[in-house]
Amino acid sequence: MVSRRAFSGLAAGASAFVAAVGGGWPVRSALAVSPGLRDYGKAPEFAGIDRWLNSEPLTLRGLVGKVVLVDFWTYSCINCIRTLPHVMRWYEKYKDQGFVVVGVHSPEFAYEKSTRNVQDAIERFGIRYPVAQDNGFATWKAYDNQYWPAFYLVDAKGQVMRRHFGEGEYAEMEAAIEALLARRQPA
Repeated sequence: MVSRRAFSGLAAGASAFVAAVGGGWPVRSALAVSPGLRDYGKAPEFAGIDRWLNSEPLTLRGLVGKVVLVDFWTYSCINCIRTLPHVMRWYEKYKDQGFVVVGVHSPEFAYEKSTRNVQDAIERFGIRYPVAQDNGFATWKAYDNQYWPAFYLVDAKGQVMRRHFGEGEYAEMEAAIEALLARRQPA
């Protein structure tokens, strides 16, 4: 049996929850997520890339008009590995709609600097999108990045519009990708 005080607390909590999610019942679906877009400024250019894998060298200037996900990762980081299925799915789903993924491989350990090891990992994981090997951390530093994995979603004008560090927020990132693709001007 719930006391009146406990019931009042539950009712207040439920009311606050309903107000926080946007009003009355039914509560919005988890699929109706906010893409969390915010202008973080101009995306830095790729800098100091040792080697491009799966692609000729790319520039953000050359990708204007596309929505770009810059994914800082390293192949032996378990958190990075856990995000790969999501990133690869987004790439496959949206690549024909003006979406580009650029994996920026920034090594945590000395053995991760080996191009052969990175190529083996790309093959093992089935990565088809471009990967920039950033052994000197020049692009990492240009983004003032500090994390593996780290995601920077860039709009068609070259502005970083969403950032996320670590695992999770997959539905929110996909909603942001869709929102930015809907905003872009067809080429």
